[in-house]
Amino acid sequence: MLIDISQNVLSCAVYPGDPSPELQRLSRMEDGALYNLSSFSMCAHNGTHIDAPAHFFADGKTVGELDLSACIGSCYVTRYSGVLSEEAAEGIWSAAEALGCSARILLAGRTIVTEEAAAVFVRHGVRLIGVDSQSVGPLDAPMAVHKILLGAEVVLLEGLVLSHVTDGRYFLSAVPLHLGIAEGAPCRAVLMTREG
Repeated sequence: MLIDISQNVLSCAVYPGDPSPELQRLSRMEDGALYNLSSFSMCAHNGTHIDAPAHFFADGKTVGELDLSACIGSCYVTRYSGVLSEEAAEGIWSAAEALGCSARILLAGRTIVTEEAAAVFVRHGVRLIGVDSQSVGPLDAPMAVHKILLGAEVVLLEGLVLSHVTDGRYFLSAVPLHLGIAEGAPCRAVLMTREG
């Protein structure tokens, strides 16, 4: 079974201050044209997207340089609301490790990853951290958490929709668009279960 955990790009949440996505109809059959054709513009960090290290490091890897295997594979989904402490992060990693899916951890709910929690994930070799919010760290001061994770080349998957997903092990596919030298990119993130 496939579970879509992506936002609709054209109605997605937008990080405060970022431009919203816009769709322009260039050709419309209802107006007599022979085909429909659209163009759109958006911030690379709108909706469901990944952050590459270049987001906060001048010499960091860009979207085009990412190891895509970090974005595909077994993952652990768990619910957590509030500030994620070092102790809670250890517990989440341990639960994921017990299920054999600790390389990719998705945090459902209003989770704020602290610097201490980020350090736990780096220490244990986590390759991808995903969150429902538009930023993995505090909205008012996200840089420190981003630098800890991106500095260790942990891919950040932000803007997920996990409210309809139960906790447990899944197979994740969240490959970003190939935007080459960009520091982030939108993606269509889906979870797969073993059934069907």
